[in-house]
Amino acid sequence: MEEMRPSFHEASGEHLVLAARTAGVTDARLLQAIRTVPRAAFVPAAEAGSAYRDVPVPLPGGQVTTQPSLVALMVAALGLTGSEQVLEIGTGYGWQTALLARLARHVVSIERRPELVVEARRRLAAQGFGTVEVVLGDGTLGAPDRAPYDAVVVCAAFPQVPDPLVAQLRIGGRLVQPVGPGGREQVELYTCLPEGLGRRRTVVAARFVRLYGAHGYAEESA
Repeated sequence: MEEMRPSFHEASGEHLVLAARTAGVTDARLLQAIRTVPRAAFVPAAEAGSAYRDVPVPLPGGQVTTQPSLVALMVAALGLTGSEQVLEIGTGYGWQTALLARLARHVVSIERRPELVVEARRRLAAQGFGTVEVVLGDGTLGAPDRAPYDAVVVCAAFPQVPDPLVAQLRIGGRLVQPVGPGGREQVELYTCLPEGLGRRRTVVAARFVRLYGAHGYAEESA
C-alpha cells in the first residue's frame, strides 16, 4: 500500500503547530486545524513566503495579522468543543476565522474595513468556509441580532471589555480580549456570570492594535 504523505500545506503547517505547542497549546483539535488550514491562503500574495513563520504579516491599510502562536493561545483559551456560536471582532483576511469555524458550530466575524471584508469573504469561501458570516460594522457593538454567543474573541486592544459584547455573551460563555491601551496588553480570559463578567486568568502578554468604535477608541482622523 502506498504511504500517505502530508500535503504541502500540512507539512508547512507543522511549523505553526510547533510554534503553538511551544507556546503551551495542547488542544488536539486546534492543533489539527492549524496544521490543515493553509495560512498562505489568508495572507497577501506578496507575504506568502512568511505565511508559515510564526510572525505577524502586514495587511493593506496599515493593518497586521496576529502572530500565529498568539492566535493559537487566544483560541485555545475559549475551550471550544464544537457546539458553540462564536463572535469574532476583527476578521482581517480570515485565518483565525477559519480556525474558529473548524472548532465551533457557527462563527460571526465583524470587520470595520470594507476592503478586508471583501477579501475575507472571498478567501474563506475559496477554502470551503462559505457558511461563516463576515459582517461589515463596528465590532464594539457586536452583532446583537445573532446573539447570544457562547464565546467571543476580540482581536484589538482596549482598557475594558465593551458593554455590548458582555450583554451578548451567554451565561457561562467565555470572552478573550487584549486589555490595555494598544501596544502593551495583557490578553485576558473572562467568563460571563449572572452578576456580570468575571476574570479567570491572564492568557499572555502581547501587543495589539487599538480597538476602534463606539465603545472603544474614537476613530483616528485621516
